[in-house]
Amino acid sequence: SSGPRCPVCSEPCESPRLLPCLHSLCAPCLRRLGRLGEPGRTAARCVLCPLCDAVVELPPGGVGQLTPDYLALSRGGEAAMGCDLCADGAASGRCLTCSANLCHFCCQAHRRQKKTASHAVMGLENTKDCSQAGKPLFCPFHPTEELRLFCEQCDQPVCRDCVVDRHRQHPYDFTGSVIHRHGNSLRELLKTTQQHMGTLEDVLSQINDMSRAVRSRAEAVASEISLFATGYIKAIEEHRDQLLKQLEDLKVQKENLLHLQKAQLQQLLLDMRTGVEFTEHLLTSGSDLEILITKGVVASRLAKLNSIAYNTHPSVDDRIQFSPRERAGKCCGYEVFGSILNKVVDPNRCTLHGGDLHSARQNELSGFTLLLKDTTGEQMRRGGEAVQVTITHKDKRDCSLKPTVCDNGDGTYHVSYSPEEPGLYAVCIYVKGQHIQGSPFTLTVKNKFREHHGVFHCCTFCSSGGQKAARCACGGTMPGGYQGCGHGHKGHPGYPHWSCCGQVKESSECLDGAHGDTLQRSLLRTVVL
Repeated sequence: SSGPRCPVCSEPCESPRLLPCLHSLCAPCLRRLGRLGEPGRTAARCVLCPLCDAVVELPPGGVGQLTPDYLALSRGGEAAMGCDLCADGAASGRCLTCSANLCHFCCQAHRRQKKTASHAVMGLENTKDCSQAGKPLFCPFHPTEELRLFCEQCDQPVCRDCVVDRHRQHPYDFTGSVIHRHGNSLRELLKTTQQHMGTLEDVLSQINDMSRAVRSRAEAVASEISLFATGYIKAIEEHRDQLLKQLEDLKVQKENLLHLQKAQLQQLLLDMRTGVEFTEHLLTSGSDLEILITKGVVASRLAKLNSIAYNTHPSVDDRIQFSPRERAGKCCGYEVFGSILNKVVDPNRCTLHGGDLHSARQNELSGFTLLLKDTTGEQMRRGGEAVQVTITHKDKRDCSLKPTVCDNGDGTYHVSYSPEEPGLYAVCIYVKGQHIQGSPFTLTVKNKFREHHGVFHCCTFCSSGGQKAARCACGGTMPGGYQGCGHGHKGHPGYPHWSCCGQVKESSECLDGAHGDTLQRSLLRTVVL
């Protein structure tokens, strides 16, 4: 057969269906793919596309509910289309009046005969025109009705019977009236995806340049190490070999990280290219109805690809340094010098220390210490790293603090700040432009510490000398007309407490802001008594 073939089994496509990753498979391959899902489950199952390894979530009804690939069917129909009159030649035109495909000989005869000379005969050269001129698509629920309408609520083509049955009272319109709006939405998604592809290609080019720079820098450092080591005999030669091995490990580590990032971005670019090529072909070669039928899965795929986050810069840099004057210990009994500065700060391993990490007081100086660590988790012993700290109010966007960052020169940095507004703040800490471990985190700034204005007593009976009018914030009462609290009576907390707010801890903050003015005046009276 000259029609399209399945990319998996290479057999002629039979009822091809479109996967969410925009790859089309024949019905037998899809059935085999569906049987690979987890047995015993009636809900949607996840399988892997055999072409791109994308995770495909099958509909609840199985592979049969996947979107039909009418575009592939129309391509196959074009290749195998024959003349409807003589059944011998290949169709080269179509009579729109008769709705018949005609070969070249029958087209000429059609134009010469009196009865058919006025018929509109068009050529099949243009792929899109050919697809539009193909046989109409019929409703799967009403096989005798053509799909001429589009249900806006269900976002799918329907027939005349559907709008009075399954889609009753749903807003609908003719496919020719809605194709421009839905086609434009696909074009916008296509434009965004193409922009991402350009960015990805630029990043991959940068990665290739950085990989060459890493290799070049590694070779330069290896040359420095070799020149430095020539002045020593056995001990220095052995020391040189050790340094070269460390350099090789560092180079491999950097190249592995670049290779991993490159592989991930290449796969993302490949997935986007597949989506773009399919969408471009759909918009240029598909009929209006084919675009509307396939629009949902195509838009979903492009939107998913556009939402994937990726780093627009190489994941590592080419900083590899050699320090010839740094003590390297002893080798073969000789003290040697020269070391590779392989301690590269790793933002993901940096940690914060101090008691003011998550809470602070209004108008009080607070702070914490940032400890930088390298890729192995060991503390950096030198300063000079690019450390940036931002503290921004979560509810008031124009309210931010200006923290002070002090480089201690030993791999630690002290961050101090004094908040003026209470509330929740987002604290972001960047090292070399990257968030450290746990960043951003939330900082709670409380109001200024409120001092107690009452007395810390056991009860009002004791503190007031037995005055019946003395009251206490604990809410305790005594019999005999006393308005305050006493030992063993109702409402007494059982501990010494503050008369102004009822707090049982002597060093606590006063909470009397929640009480009314009348109660505060009565509590102050207890203090006077």
